Amino acid sequence: MSESTHSNSTRRSFLKSTGRAAAVSALAAAVVPRVHAAEDNTIGVALIGCGGRGTGAAANAMSVANGPVKLVAMADVFVNRLSTSFNNLTKTYADRMDVPEDRRFVSFDGYKKAIDCLKPGDVAIFATPPAFRWVHFGYALEKGVNVFMEKPVTVDGPSTRRLLELADKSEAAGQKVGVGLMWRHCRARQELVSRVNDGEIGDVISMRTYRLHGPIGSFASPPKPPEISEVLYQIQRFHSFLWASGGCYSDFYIHNIDELCWMKGDWPVDAHALGGRHYRGDSVDQNFDNYSVEYNFADGAKMYMFGRCMAGCESHFAGYAHGSKGLGKIESMRGGAGTCSAYSGQKESKETLLWSSPAVPSPYQSEWDDLIDAIRQDKPYNEARRGAIASLVTSMGRMAAHTGRTVTYEEILASDHEFAPEVDKMTEDALPPLKPNADGAYPIPMPGLVKNREY
Repeated sequence: MSESTHSNSTRRSFLKSTGRAAAVSALAAAVVPRVHAAEDNTIGVALIGCGGRGTGAAANAMSVANGPVKLVAMADVFVNRLSTSFNNLTKTYADRMDVPEDRRFVSFDGYKKAIDCLKPGDVAIFATPPAFRWVHFGYALEKGVNVFMEKPVTVDGPSTRRLLELADKSEAAGQKVGVGLMWRHCRARQELVSRVNDGEIGDVISMRTYRLHGPIGSFASPPKPPEISEVLYQIQRFHSFLWASGGCYSDFYIHNIDELCWMKGDWPVDAHALGGRHYRGDSVDQNFDNYSVEYNFADGAKMYMFGRCMAGCESHFAGYAHGSKGLGKIESMRGGAGTCSAYSGQKESKETLLWSSPAVPSPYQSEWDDLIDAIRQDKPYNEARRGAIASLVTSMGRMAAHTGRTVTYEEILASDHEFAPEVDKMTEDALPPLKPNADGAYPIPMPGLVKNREY
């Protein structure tokens, strides 16, 4: 046995010692990168993007039941975000953190430095604005580390094509990749999808989903203050800018869209939509504050997505699948699993209730338990392609609303409108992907007037 083969075997043996026993194939052995034989079974994690989502993901990583997992590096472009994240995580996970100052990186290339702190087989968390996802994913693939990346993973056609190409290479390399569409790991939703697949509500004919609430995150943004660069301002307020996040539509509604496509077992072929802006005040964001989208599937089934970010209006956060024999319902909540149920017929009542889910673990934790288990057992586990398609389908509905016409899956995938060209070369003082006018306002979608691109 060569030194390289021995090292690979030792690494896998150590990782598996805290999980279930599983056989290792010769193919897997060929693609697992070389590591030092003296390592223990701890999986190291690097956090790239230290906002609320990244901090939450790191906490979930360090809370897995099949540990040990340790945070070993952090990176962000804002020192205050990194410091806040570090301090908050230290309060609860001090014994699982090993991030001295020389492994806390504040720069645009900090993601490279943080990933370079990892051993092959460790995990890089990508929780930066999704515009940077393909850049960071590509470097992690090059370095042989596994990945957890927040959703969405793309914001337009060109970035989706890049991500899909990387996904193919990632699968061939045996890289383990989790994508933060955590509801796919919700045990209640998994049971409901199983019941739908088994025909409990008949053929799925139509679906509808709602995410209606007041403004959250950086949905709206005031004009840029003078003390921050244009690039950093747009990254800081990423929900406001389509290049950085896909706007509120992609960032907020992808969960709702993805879970119903999962229930349907298919992706839509086109979308038509309505949307508009109200009560903007001095906000310079690019978002519409209400969207109504009709997604169409190849078999004629339809999915209706309703999204709204307006204060004082009725709130609703749920999804419904109407079948030929009954109804499947997902009652959602931010930060939790929610509840799922199935009914005979189309009305919700005690008399028609077929099944209701019991309390289940947080899907935020379940997705990490599943990823770490796959790493330790060396099981195939790669959500990159599905994450890219879910992101593209979401962008398809957004583009339909922003242009005022039907947009097909093939059209947006082939689109040449790249929101952030050369994002891999971005620096604090670079020209921003989105340029304000003399009044500090940014271009907004104009449906019916600008129809070949979103702005």
